[in-house]
Amino acid sequence: MVKFSKELEAQLIPEWKDAFVNYRQLKKHIKKIKLSRRNRHPPDLRGDFFGRSIFDQVRSLVRMAAGGSAGGVGNINLPESISQLQMNTRATLEDGGEEGEDELSENELLQLFSEEDEVKAFFNTLDEELRKVKEFYKLRESEFLERGDALNKQLQILLDLKQILIDRRKKISSLRSLGSSRGSLSPWPSSGRNSDFSASDSPGECDGTPTETEEVIAALERNGLSFVAAAARSKAKAGSNNGKPKTTMRIDVPAMTPTRAITAASKLWEDLVNNPQRDGHGDFVNRKKIQYAEKMIRGAFVELYRGLGLLKTYSSLNMTAFTKILKKFDKVARQQASGNYLKEVKRSEFVSSDKAVRLMDEVESIFTKHFTKDDRKKAMKFLRPQPSKESHMVTFFVGLFTGSFVTLFGIYAILAHVAGIFSASTNIGYMEIVYPLFSVFSLLSLHLFMYGCNLFMWRSTRINYNFIFEFSSSTSLKYRDAFLICTTFMTSVVSAMVVHLLLRANGFSNSQVDAIPGILLMIFIAILVCPVDIFYRPTRYCFLRVMRNIICSPFYKVLMVDFFMADQLTSQIPLMRHMESTACYFLARSFRTHQYEICRSGRNYREIVYVISFLPYYWRAMQCARRWFDEGDMNHLANMGKYISAMVAAGARITYARQENHLWLAIVLITSVMATIYQLYWDFVKDWGFLNPKSKNPWLRDDLILKRKGIYYFSIALNMVMRAAWVETVMKLHIGGVESRLLDFFVASLEVIRRGHWNFYRYLRTLDSEFDLLGFFPELAIIIALGALTILFL
Repeated sequence: MVKFSKELEAQLIPEWKDAFVNYRQLKKHIKKIKLSRRNRHPPDLRGDFFGRSIFDQVRSLVRMAAGGSAGGVGNINLPESISQLQMNTRATLEDGGEEGEDELSENELLQLFSEEDEVKAFFNTLDEELRKVKEFYKLRESEFLERGDALNKQLQILLDLKQILIDRRKKISSLRSLGSSRGSLSPWPSSGRNSDFSASDSPGECDGTPTETEEVIAALERNGLSFVAAAARSKAKAGSNNGKPKTTMRIDVPAMTPTRAITAASKLWEDLVNNPQRDGHGDFVNRKKIQYAEKMIRGAFVELYRGLGLLKTYSSLNMTAFTKILKKFDKVARQQASGNYLKEVKRSEFVSSDKAVRLMDEVESIFTKHFTKDDRKKAMKFLRPQPSKESHMVTFFVGLFTGSFVTLFGIYAILAHVAGIFSASTNIGYMEIVYPLFSVFSLLSLHLFMYGCNLFMWRSTRINYNFIFEFSSSTSLKYRDAFLICTTFMTSVVSAMVVHLLLRANGFSNSQVDAIPGILLMIFIAILVCPVDIFYRPTRYCFLRVMRNIICSPFYKVLMVDFFMADQLTSQIPLMRHMESTACYFLARSFRTHQYEICRSGRNYREIVYVISFLPYYWRAMQCARRWFDEGDMNHLANMGKYISAMVAAGARITYARQENHLWLAIVLITSVMATIYQLYWDFVKDWGFLNPKSKNPWLRDDLILKRKGIYYFSIALNMVMRAAWVETVMKLHIGGVESRLLDFFVASLEVIRRGHWNFYRYLRTLDSEFDLLGFFPELAIIIALGALTILFL
């Protein structure tokens, strides 16, 4: 049977772990009470003097029955306080005179005091835990109730706008049919492809018929929204000739509304209501924007329902924890304190309140009525999605492709040795064309493997990475999927390498077989952009979208997944340089002419090497600048300085590789050492949260998820060693060309491994550093910011 402490750790909500009952701490108090009672009551030698017997159980039952009837040991009542115990002891000493055998000795008195202290400490801790749970539940419940009210208002606004859309469509249809019956053309132009209709200035408007914009304003005002500059707008509209407003009108935004929520929510309703007018003909509402708003509000209801379910789980787990720990106390202290205390616990809001349950029922009914057309079964698929069953086929194919990769790699090593592919006389074409592209595939596969390891470790330590990166739990990669992609990728690459060597050995010309890596690259690019829903299309398109955001930095708002991917690119600079040289060889058709100097010594090549080495750091620095602009946190500027120092160090190392002199060696050493120290400080202090001298865990941090501290110290040392791998670039080892390429590949692989190692600790701390409890549902917080709606009427 699993102990409740482990069961609690397995079921608690990781983001709320600090708000749960500290069950382990309470168990420690129980153990202390047990030890103090053991010292007070030494073992009874009368029962064990002649050894144990099969009748000991019977004797113990008889003693308990006799003691219970006489009010003896079976019903021990501890004093309520130490002062009361001292008074009772003094009375005993005064009445007992000199009969020392009936008096409490000093040692026994101290033991009684010790037990009383432990009992008081236990109940003090229990009171603190109960107060913590009650306050957290009350705060969370009130927050969910406010979100529910705000979402109801949002939904009502949406329903009003949809009704306006329907009414206007019916009105225009009737007017058009009336106009066609009279044999005249309708004065209203046809709507664009992004709108359901467009209305022009009709005579009805001059007669006082409200325009669509005015109806929208009225719908919003009915739901409690107040406007700024409404009077100015009405005057401007009345004085204008064409009926188009000249004044901007905004919803009154409370000062305490978060800026991030204002920006996100205002974008939605600006696009929804404030569309540009077509050809100067009145106002119109965009149906696609309404559909988008409906989709987002539906998602907000789903998140609200999920949060209420988590709150319900929080309540039941804490109630069970209080019940279990009080039963343990009764058993150890031989008191009946659980009944009275549990009554107090059950009177608490987190047990007695049914507001969350009633709100869940209300959300179910609203969702079923408005989003699934009274189909409750379909609604439950949204609100209570069943976890997808992990297929054993994925595990089977991972093992199959892993074995295939190992076998094919062994065959490749044998063929390469027999063919002498790495010899000095035959390695030029192979190392210049084939090796760089296969190195790209190998480094990419290694990074996928490390990402799979990250997913596995995050899952093992209960890190909600889907929440951190805002991935959909139904389409996000699992660690088995990452391993499957990695092994499939490498099996395909090694198969191509084996085929390449076999064709070379059978007499095919080098210009023909050297095109195989390029063909393989084109196949992978075609799969990456394939629109068909195969080969993890949501993941592929998410990757392309994130890469677009990174390349266009700082013009896109930076999300967690964006700078996570940008950090990965800073560790894949060798891969990008291999891709550049490969593209040059194939575009310049060097694989046919074998004129390799074009892509190695040209001026353009030398300049593009600098660009490629700078680009990942530049993108990451621009992301930091954008985050500073959005959030106003100076730490982002300091982080940007780290990437600028890395750019300077990378440029100095490239220049030194071409101009080997003492001056550039000194510059390389100074810039690289400064950049490394900067990076190590940021890794340990900012990203990992270590090197805290005041922490209860020496030079780490207070909250550690891994139980063995030695793992953290080893990781710190390992990261320091791998950060210093750049030393190899300035050592100038006298080795051959093949060995030099293999050494570069080994150093690049070390950097990929270091990045995967860094990822685990960086996002192990993310829930504590980036997200607080009040920001647990980012999408919901954006959607329901009712006061942040900003409507612009052009």
